[in-house]
Amino acid sequence: MAKELKVALVGLDTSHSVAFPKRMQDPSCPPEQKVEGLRAVTCLAFVTPFQNEEGINARKKQLEVLGVKITNTLEETVKGVDAVMIELNDPSLHLEYFKKCSDLGLPIFLDKPMADNYLNGRIIYDISKKKNLKICSMSSLRFPPALTGAMKEIPNPDNSYFYGPLGIAPAGSSIVWYGVHVFEMLVRAMGRGALTAHTTKHSNGVVIVVEYPDKKVAIADLTENCGSYGGTLRNKDGAAAPFIVDQNIIYTDLVRELFGFLKGGPSPVPFEDSLEVMALLDTAEKSFQSGKKEKVPNNI
Repeated sequence: MAKELKVALVGLDTSHSVAFPKRMQDPSCPPEQKVEGLRAVTCLAFVTPFQNEEGINARKKQLEVLGVKITNTLEETVKGVDAVMIELNDPSLHLEYFKKCSDLGLPIFLDKPMADNYLNGRIIYDISKKKNLKICSMSSLRFPPALTGAMKEIPNPDNSYFYGPLGIAPAGSSIVWYGVHVFEMLVRAMGRGALTAHTTKHSNGVVIVVEYPDKKVAIADLTENCGSYGGTLRNKDGAAAPFIVDQNIIYTDLVRELFGFLKGGPSPVPFEDSLEVMALLDTAEKSFQSGKKEKVPNNI
């Protein structure tokens, strides 16, 4: 049997800290959802505004059943592991814990969103480049097969529409915290180089219009109490490729995409894409606050 890669989890305020290990090592995980070769061995658990002590304790028990050791210090968490997954629902903590992990010499997965704002995301990006770190940041909506199929039909869309939930953040920006899923799909389909974003609030969420060079346009529709993701890609010839995401497999898809990276391979997502997602989220929030069209920082 091939050696399993030992993974440290940093954070337990997100359901991902349980969902990902289940796909790595839960004997009851359906075969089609299982990802062999990875094993979560430790988890640094602490309370944040995104999960109270009761919720953290419940997740501790779930992880302990899977053989994951709950730790109290980062040093104990990362001792003897092969890779780190920063699983913090609170994006305001991402820069702090990224910095703490940046000298470990290990592959780092930084779960969504990259940071709480573009400035902190840019700091993470600059440190990663300066230290030549192996780092990957994406949401579970980066690689849904339905989007992949739509992109094969319309590989260079001129117009696109994406929809998904607007979860309400316990702290900070809801657009940054939960809009990341929709913007992950948007950037994958449209590429980098967005010029502006204009956010309009409606009775049940927000709509963000993103403009690109050559009059290309993408729309992100974020709705409260929405439980689905999807969209449509269109080209200037009138061809269209609609898609609906199957959410039953998105976590498995993410872990599968991460497998090679955590073992030392290249990131499945260019870090420049992650910074573009962060720039768009931050600009969308600024537009939400100002009520005006805002320029997207584009100095990668």
